[in-house]
Amino acid sequence: MVRKLSKEEQAALDALSGSPDLTDPDAPEVTNWANAVRGGLYRPVKRPVTMRLDADVLEWFRSRHDKGYQTRINAVLREYIARHRHDAA
Repeated sequence: MVRKLSKEEQAALDALSGSPDLTDPDAPEVTNWANAVRGGLYRPVKRPVTMRLDADVLEWFRSRHDKGYQTRINAVLREYIARHRHDAA
């Protein structure tokens, strides 16, 4: 959900909208978006969850990924989703 801007925030954006500092006159205008990557800066919202994992699975991720083990588990689950996205439910 997108929150509504405050009057101050909207005024600040309005003031910037005509600013020449936001454009580079030397940069060419992009007209071909065929090779554009969508969502390159997108960061999904994270939610804290409690889930039960087999102890050996958890220890394997912890031993190989130290502090980033939760991120790696998330990446593995995301890869699984991508591979099975078109499977019939």
